[in-house]
Amino acid sequence: MAIHVASRRRKRASIETAHPGALILDVTSRADEPWVRFSPFYPHGGIPVPLSPGVTAQSVEGVWQALKVFATTGVDPSRLEITSMRGLKRTVRKHGEVLGHRAGLAGEALLPYEEARRQIYLPAYRWVLEHRVADLVAELARLAAAGDVVLLDYTTNGDVADLSTPLSHAALIRDHLAPAPA
Repeated sequence: MAIHVASRRRKRASIETAHPGALILDVTSRADEPWVRFSPFYPHGGIPVPLSPGVTAQSVEGVWQALKVFATTGVDPSRLEITSMRGLKRTVRKHGEVLGHRAGLAGEALLPYEEARRQIYLPAYRWVLEHRVADLVAELARLAAAGDVVLLDYTTNGDVADLSTPLSHAALIRDHLAPAPA
């Protein structure tokens, strides 16, 4: 029994061929309840903003976008309050080159991409897994114990150090459920 990650963009038949008999669950912002709650865009509320004592956010993506610093624009605390799962992204087209992520809303340091993943994104998403969707994590573990499960995400990159493509939250879910090496 295992948890696999596949691209939501793949044809379902292709995924079924690659993983016969597996339960296929979409965990993106387009998923159905309750699995949509795994999306980094989902507005759980009360998510502690890493490196920002006493500050909380509605979504993990809100945290990530709020702390992003561009050539022409700094942090944007308004992203922390968005609950619609829309309008969260801040783009290079509008704001210029990404310079990094601020080490907290009031921080001085600018974190490079991999370090920002490690100090901002991973702690925020882990907090959600442990405090907002622990029931779904337990259900997913139960389902995976009974048979193979495929989690659909827009990206499949589970390597924090691979900066060539966005990090897959489905891979983070899989890794969260994997037993720690002895």
